[in-house]
Amino acid sequence: MKKKLRRSSTDKSFHGVCGGIAEYVGISSLLVRLVFVLTSPISIFIYMILANTLDENRLPSKQ
Repeated sequence: MKKKLRRSSTDKSFHGVCGGIAEYVGISSLLVRLVFVLTSPISIFIYMILANTLDENRLPSKQ
């Protein structure tokens, strides 16, 4: 099955963008968040675009 970039539904601070990128790449979400903070002016714009365009990773419902 092909992996798809999605917002994380479990590892999120605001919208789950950094958590989703971390899950997709297979690295720590803390590292992704640090990169976003250190590249601040442009990363805020990119974050807003990703938060509005990426689908959320839905967990299967427990029944």
